[in-house]
Amino acid sequence: MSAAPGLFAQHLASGSRLASGIDALLEPGVDLEALAVRAREVTLQRFGRAVRLFAPLYVSNACLSSCTYCGFSKGLDVARRTLTVDQVVEEASALVDKGFRHLLLVSGEHRIEVSADYLVSCVEALRGLVPSIAIETQTWSDDTYTRLVDAGLEGVVHYQETYDRTRYAETHVAGWKRDYDRRLASTERAAEAGVRRLGVGALLGLSADWRADVATVAEHAVWLQRHYWRTEVTVSLPRIKPSASGFQPLVPVSDAEYVQALSALRVVAPEAGIVLSTREPAVLRDGLVRIAVTHMSAGSSTEPGGYLHPGEAQEQFAVSDERSPAEVATMLKAAGYDPVWKDSFALK
Repeated sequence: MSAAPGLFAQHLASGSRLASGIDALLEPGVDLEALAVRAREVTLQRFGRAVRLFAPLYVSNACLSSCTYCGFSKGLDVARRTLTVDQVVEEASALVDKGFRHLLLVSGEHRIEVSADYLVSCVEALRGLVPSIAIETQTWSDDTYTRLVDAGLEGVVHYQETYDRTRYAETHVAGWKRDYDRRLASTERAAEAGVRRLGVGALLGLSADWRADVATVAEHAVWLQRHYWRTEVTVSLPRIKPSASGFQPLVPVSDAEYVQALSALRVVAPEAGIVLSTREPAVLRDGLVRIAVTHMSAGSSTEPGGYLHPGEAQEQFAVSDERSPAEVATMLKAAGYDPVWKDSFALK
């Protein structure tokens, strides 16, 4: 049985819009240079020259959901691995040694191998080692999010992938993630449970109308900020990259269109952090940090155990920027930015 639509889904259905003006900024033929300059001005005004660095820590690629675009999809014949809690701590320690103080625990959707108890144990084990812990996993109930917060969890990331209901159903063919409304309401449940950082986003190339997805991501971010003003909201627009699924983008998004999307997001959602992963090539990442990006991953591995024992499990997707964390930090300093490994949370 599908979940009932949450508050944001009801907001979308009402036709009311908070992120006004983004459709015009996403139109083909927009003056991209002028838009990028405007986005840069907003970014510097709101965030200064600080860029937070984080690392994803994949704890499992076991999955019970079938998503046509994902390298972890249930039906794929790939090497699977779920780390023990001790192995998670070992991977985290290696990342701490590289300077990271903000880790994102990532997994496939497997409620047995990656249970609520398992995640709580991971967060508790890392609490004294890592000041800032977030998760990007399946959706959970309010009670589970409360347990995770009590264990030391700070952030929850749940990308909707696409906000087009029809396309969502076509690409999420089986499993827990198939429930569109449950997925969409997940950040609301997390916020109600006391999670302090919320991440939303869309996977560009999944839907034919990438502009509509970008506009709805902006709407989602602004809506969350209005309703949960004590939380920090981040947005991300990852593009589809090669994976074991063999999935090809329905409509590829060019670099110029990608710059346009992130710039438009910055202008209409000035308070939201913008996250950029190592999916994107180094040259593009170096340019985008000067325009709109405020959070970057670095030196990333997308396979469980990939930092200490690479090659033992299937990665989720291919990484494009293979520079070390130190090299990314050096790039930021050379560009006049301050790489922030860990910062304190402040209420807005």
